[in-house]
Amino acid sequence: MRTGHETWRQCKNNAFHGLIILFSAILFLPLAAIIFHILKNGLHVLSWEFLTALPKPMGESGGGVGNAIAGTLLLIVLSSLIAIPIGIFTGVYLSENTHGKFSHIIHVAVDMLQGTPSIVIGIAAYIWIVKPMGHFSAFSGGVALALMMLPVIIKSTEETLKRIPNTLKEAALALGAPYYRTMLQIIIPTGFQGILTGVLLGIARVSGESAPLLFTAFGNPFLNLNMNKTVQALPLLIFNYATSPYEDWQAYAWGSSCLLLIFILSLTLLTKAIRPQ
Repeated sequence: MRTGHETWRQCKNNAFHGLIILFSAILFLPLAAIIFHILKNGLHVLSWEFLTALPKPMGESGGGVGNAIAGTLLLIVLSSLIAIPIGIFTGVYLSENTHGKFSHIIHVAVDMLQGTPSIVIGIAAYIWIVKPMGHFSAFSGGVALALMMLPVIIKSTEETLKRIPNTLKEAALALGAPYYRTMLQIIIPTGFQGILTGVLLGIARVSGESAPLLFTAFGNPFLNLNMNKTVQALPLLIFNYATSPYEDWQAYAWGSSCLLLIFILSLTLLTKAIRPQ
């Protein structure tokens, strides 16, 4: 039989639990409204022609955003090729060297990079790459996005490897395996799920960024897969089309927003599915 004190504690617990559910629902409402509004205005625009065709001049019907989709994929591949190996090996180093002056400097640098506004990263990439090269390019856009991906991958890799029992590494070393083989063939594969989660989160993080691309990739009305030339991307297309006075372009902006939303939501759900428990 419950006492009055236990009943009062149970009531407080239920009330606090209800408040958590209430505030979680309130937090979810704006997100749900945004998703609903984008899907409502963008789903009817999606079609095979929209996904594959090139944009047509103003006044002509039809066309699509095939160049922007190809450019977005090119930028994601370029940024991933740069950020993934650097991020993973930096995360491995930080997980293995938790104390030390150099590790502390890297931690501070990663935290500062994570808090740097995306437009500042775009300006930095413009100064470092675009000005010396003398022209905008997909490569400079990939570097800018890679800088934004790095903190996510580094922190995810570091925290994942820290959760792996140290006895696993000690057992491999005791059996005579060299350190590099222990890390490459045992420790990193063991934490593969957590590392992959960080990679997918990093890709989702940069997929919708337009500010860095304004100073680097710049945009291109034609299909281009040359990383030394300008490319179009979905975030750039949305930025330009949404602010235009033409209804057709505004409709394409909604369709591109819907497509980008579906892509990012898919990556997020995939991340949740593979995240280690």
